[in-house]
Amino acid sequence: MTQTVGHPRSDSPGATRCPDCTDGLGQPRPVKPGSLRERMHANPGLLLSWRIGVFVLGLLFMLLGIALTALPGPLTIPPVLVGLWIWSSEFQWAARFFAVFKRKAQDAWRHAKQHPVSSAAITAGGLAAAGVAFWAVGHYQLVDQAKVALGL
Repeated sequence: MTQTVGHPRSDSPGATRCPDCTDGLGQPRPVKPGSLRERMHANPGLLLSWRIGVFVLGLLFMLLGIALTALPGPLTIPPVLVGLWIWSSEFQWAARFFAVFKRKAQDAWRHAKQHPVSSAAITAGGLAAAGVAFWAVGHYQLVDQAKVALGL
């Protein structure tokens, strides 16, 4: 059971919270009969450890994606999506979030297939811009100049 928070009318959209969730990780997704998740969920002693393990593994992929933001290009996206996918295997909130990303990714892929020339041009332009940025940072010693300007 969820309830709307922050608005007096109960039929209005808004943030929701789960009053039945006691472990802080949210409601688990429905379990398929005969799966590994069913065996984990059947043993109360393992359930919390399993859910924390899934959360930590997803978090590691998310942190990897964030760490990769220092590199140019789309390298940050796959680890973040893998982390979100791992979380969505166990947590309802992540499954809803992942469904939105999946739908947008499918729309983007459909658009790229319909407009291959513009998609290729945008991708090549982004890679070229990243290459120029790397070259400029090294050639003009921008990191050293920034340290001097900041007094480091």
